[in-house]
Amino acid sequence: MRTSLRRSCNACAKAKHSCDLGTPKCSRCLKRKVTCIYANVPLSSSSTTSSSTPEQPARSGSIEKSEVKAYSLKSRNLDSASQDSMELFAPAGNSFDPFDSYPATRLPRVHVQRLIQHFLSNISFQYYPLDLNMSSNPFIVSWWPLALADPALFHVSIQTASLDEERRAQKGFPISELLMVDSVSLIRKKIGSSLLAIQDETLNSVVTLAAIEHGKGNIEASRAHIDGAKRIVGIRGGLDQVKQVSPLTARMIAWVSLLVTGCPQYAIQDDLGIGDGVGPTLQWLLASSFLEAQDPVVDALLLDREVADILTRLRGIFHQPNALSLLGTELHDLTCFVVHKLLLIPPLQNSPQSECLRCAITLYMLIIHGTTYYTHTELANSIIQRLKSQLQPLAGKTGSVFFGSLQIWVLSVTIVSATDPTDIQWLIYAAKIAANAMGLQCWDDVVVHLQNILWLETERAEVFRQQWEAILT
Repeated sequence: MRTSLRRSCNACAKAKHSCDLGTPKCSRCLKRKVTCIYANVPLSSSSTTSSSTPEQPARSGSIEKSEVKAYSLKSRNLDSASQDSMELFAPAGNSFDPFDSYPATRLPRVHVQRLIQHFLSNISFQYYPLDLNMSSNPFIVSWWPLALADPALFHVSIQTASLDEERRAQKGFPISELLMVDSVSLIRKKIGSSLLAIQDETLNSVVTLAAIEHGKGNIEASRAHIDGAKRIVGIRGGLDQVKQVSPLTARMIAWVSLLVTGCPQYAIQDDLGIGDGVGPTLQWLLASSFLEAQDPVVDALLLDREVADILTRLRGIFHQPNALSLLGTELHDLTCFVVHKLLLIPPLQNSPQSECLRCAITLYMLIIHGTTYYTHTELANSIIQRLKSQLQPLAGKTGSVFFGSLQIWVLSVTIVSATDPTDIQWLIYAAKIAANAMGLQCWDDVVVHLQNILWLETERAEVFRQQWEAILT
């Protein structure tokens, strides 16, 4: 068992009574003749070090151990003995303090506490900027309590803080590498247990390691972690089943898997919310009513049916007066579903306007969504390369004023998304040609065309304005 952060059995904790930590039963449970269960090994106030070994849980007959073992074999072949040298800096008093009570590490106490502080005050909001409230940010209220009780997730979590510190210092990554060794060792031990392998904590740890490895350029190791997470999700009955138990875990798995591989790793539910995979939001389901009426803009663009349906629904959602009320998880869930849906559509080579919209809507959703869990820069850059090949055919489209609006909208979204200087220069040149051809002279001229296609007045709108003012001067 792990060392407990709660100094009581489950029954005493629930009743909010003090517990004398007696084994196999505490005195209160013995007197009441009830089951006495310790979630973890009790941690007495007098202990200073501990090196407990995780108890082997009963094997579940419904789980094929070979499925999770396949992931374990793909993990790094690291020395499992590293766990034996870990030390626990136990608290001196009985009061709970997240800076005193935490799983074993090989780092000095003061270093661990600094990383904890950095994770809670900085990393949590880097990972989830959609909620900047400490009382509701999911990485603080949901993730961190799990990390304090799970050595693998704790190591992975403070490793993210260490990477951020060492990246800023630019003096190498010695602490992060040590934590990586121990993180992988701890995860491999969990994967060896059919019960521990499918925990939310394990999935959180594995998908975070995938992001870390991808960020370091270790693409093969990152992919192995993603494949391992997919096997675990499959054992648990699919992504929707995981989301019912832990929405944060399901959201992070689907999104990070997409970002580090560059393509969807999970299917989507249909537009009625039926099936397994990434599901539609309530806003998306309600937006089906917009499909019943003809949309003159969508009709004029002669789009592929699937792309037309997506654009129609999003126009219905974003062009409503209360559109800015889409915040936090609602915006993330909508973005995750729409991006998966768009990227699962095969390239539409015979319809440049449809292919441009397929790519550009994906980029636009990433723009208004912002960076969450992990950077989407690599995914955006790959989409930009696909889109550039279709811009010339799109420029040749005539027959409706809305083709001009579409060209300006696609160029605007692509310029704001681009990070490569060569791409930016190429796109700005194309935008200047289009602006001259259409007689655009100021931002007010441009924004009319953006609103013709798809527009949400967020703080990111300022970036569009700045780009166009530079183009038009």
